[in-house]
Amino acid sequence: MSIPSLQQQLTTWRHGFHRHPETGFEEFTTAAEVARILRSLGLEVHEGIGGTGLVASLTVGDGPGCIGLRADMDALNIHEQAGQRAHASCTPGKMHACGHDGHMAMVLGAAKLLCERRNFNGTVRFIFQPAEEHGRGAKAMMADGLFQRFPVDALYGAHNMPGMPAGHIATRSGGIMASEDNFVIHIHGRGTHAARPHMGIDPLVIGAEIVLALQTVVARNVDPSLPAVVSCTEFLTDGIRNAIPTHVTLKGDTRSYHPAVQQLLAQRMEQLCQGICAAHGASCSFEYSHEFAPTVNWPANTATAVQAARNVVGEAAVDAEVQPMMISEDFGAFLQQVPGNFVFIGNGAAGEDGAVPLHNASYDFNDRILETGARYFAELARVSLPR
Repeated sequence: MSIPSLQQQLTTWRHGFHRHPETGFEEFTTAAEVARILRSLGLEVHEGIGGTGLVASLTVGDGPGCIGLRADMDALNIHEQAGQRAHASCTPGKMHACGHDGHMAMVLGAAKLLCERRNFNGTVRFIFQPAEEHGRGAKAMMADGLFQRFPVDALYGAHNMPGMPAGHIATRSGGIMASEDNFVIHIHGRGTHAARPHMGIDPLVIGAEIVLALQTVVARNVDPSLPAVVSCTEFLTDGIRNAIPTHVTLKGDTRSYHPAVQQLLAQRMEQLCQGICAAHGASCSFEYSHEFAPTVNWPANTATAVQAARNVVGEAAVDAEVQPMMISEDFGAFLQQVPGNFVFIGNGAAGEDGAVPLHNASYDFNDRILETGARYFAELARVSLPR
C-alpha cells in the first residue's frame, strides 16, 4: 500500500471537512475529526476550549520559545450551488464558503511536517478556533483561559484570498483588516391606508432619507485620510401592498480601523437618525454594537512572516506591503492580547480556478494552495524557533 503524498493527504482532509460543514459553536464533528488527525500524529489534544475549540502542542528540544498556528473551523449558512463536485456539502443550507476547510487542512499539514522534520527548538501550538464568522470564537477561547493554559510568544494566522494569484502571500505591518460594528435602527411612524398618506407618518420615506443621510457621515464627518465604510444592508417593514407601515427597521454595519472613528460613526449616525425622525414627527431607537476588532499586525512578527513566506514561495510571490482591506476577521481579537501576524494566501487570480468570491454559493477552496499553506506554517516554526 503506497503512502499518500502530502498534497494527496491535505486534499483528502480538506474534502472531508467540506462535505460536512458545521456553523459557529456547532463544530462537534469537525473538531472530533481534527482531534483524531492530531492524535494520529502523536500529539496530545485538549478539546472543548471555548466550546468546540481545541489545542495540540509539539515540543522539540529545550528552547523556551513558543508560537501558535491558528485555523478557523466554522462554515456558513449558505446552500452550496456546485452539485458537480464530488466533495460538495452533504448538509443542505450549510457550506464552507469561506475556505475554513482549507485553513484546517493547512495547519494540520504543518503539524504533520513538523512532527516529521522536528527542525525547530521550542514549542508549537496548533490552535483550532470555532465561530470565526460572527466574531465570537476568539473571545470564547480566551475567556476559557486559552493563553493562560497554553501561552504563546506569538500567534500566526492566514486566510485564502480569491482575486490574488494562487500561492502568492501578502501581508503588512499594522492594520490589515478593519473592525466591524453592527447597527439596528427602529423607526416608529404611524401606519395608514396607502391612498390616504396624510393620515399617517410614513416610516418608509423617513427610512429612505436616513439611508441616504448616513452616507454623509463618511463623506463629510470622517477625516479623509482615515478609512471608514457605512453600509445599510437590510430594510424591513410591517407594511403590505396597500398599507403604509408603522414600523421600519434598518440594519447594517460599519468598518474602520481606529476607536475614535468607531465612536464618531456611532455618534453621528444616531444624531442623524434622531434628527430626521423628529423632523417628520416620528421616533426611533438606535443600537450600535462592536463585533470584530481590527486586525493589526505586529511589526516584528510581520518580518518573521515575510521571511517565512519568501523561504517557501520566493520573493517575487510575496507582497510585504499589501493594501489594507475593509473585511474583518476574528483573529484581530487575538492580536489585542498577544503579538502576531496574519497573511493572505492567494486562492486564484481573476479568470483562474479559485477566483470565485468568498461567501459565494459557488466558491471552493483551491486545493493547489494547500501544500503552500502547510509549508508556510511549518516554516514559521523553523524561522521563529531556530535550533
